[in-house]
Amino acid sequence: MTAIATSSNHSRWWQSRAVRRFARHRLALVGIFMITGLTLACIVGPWLLPYDSLYIDLRARFAPPLTGQHYLGTDPLGRDQAVRLLEAGNISLLVGFSAMILSTIIGTAVGVIAGYRGGWLRATLMRMVDAFLAFPSIFLVLALAALLKPSPTMITVIIAVTSWMEVARIVEAEVSSLREREFVQAGLMLGLSSRHIMFREILPNVMGPIIVAATLTVARAILLEAYVSFLGYGIQPPLPSWGNMLNGAQQYLATAPWLAIVPGITITIAVTSFNFIGDGLRDALDVRNDHL
Repeated sequence: MTAIATSSNHSRWWQSRAVRRFARHRLALVGIFMITGLTLACIVGPWLLPYDSLYIDLRARFAPPLTGQHYLGTDPLGRDQAVRLLEAGNISLLVGFSAMILSTIIGTAVGVIAGYRGGWLRATLMRMVDAFLAFPSIFLVLALAALLKPSPTMITVIIAVTSWMEVARIVEAEVSSLREREFVQAGLMLGLSSRHIMFREILPNVMGPIIVAATLTVARAILLEAYVSFLGYGIQPPLPSWGNMLNGAQQYLATAPWLAIVPGITITIAVTSFNFIGDGLRDALDVRNDHL
């Protein structure tokens, strides 16, 4: 019991140090500011604009940015780019976050079980991870998207099913190094169940790497959704997403470049923000930085 209590006290002290280190990471703070602003704009913005994403103004087709109330211009049908961009952001960010949550749950469960149980079960689960990793993820995503009916829910599941392996590897390695520690042995001596030890004692001690991997998974999921939708296998019009907005803009790059520039910049901001946050979390949760 003393070993478990000592581990808990050390964990709280280490977490407070990690928070202070993260607060000194300027790019991570910039990333949080940008993604928070983008998320709020996507949620609130469509309610503040005078048009909806399906409103067609044929007289304003291909209007450039800052034309009247079309702040980001219009598309070939005369639909407002700003409202479509923000509504697309709702879908793309929701797909990214949902795929991250689902893939993290799957990868964490597989990694914890494989790392703690060891033996044939570990070998079987990790060979399954290797088998998934043997296929290039983008081709696997495209194949599944082509076979299944594309929808936000289905795209989320497809991305999650092809993104959990890295989390599983990270968690398995961390759990394998922790299962012989004193607090685990103390739990066994107290008669705690294997499930309790895995998910109540060991798992909290590997949350740092999981959080970092989850943050980077959001960026990867947003890129995958945009890529699949750009190729026509993802979110289908009239439902907007950043990827299918790029798909519709590719033939107008010379005459209406803003149709591609605006969603392209937005994707870049979202992905860069999550990468900045992930880098900040990695530095903050690295125990080698405890002297800082």
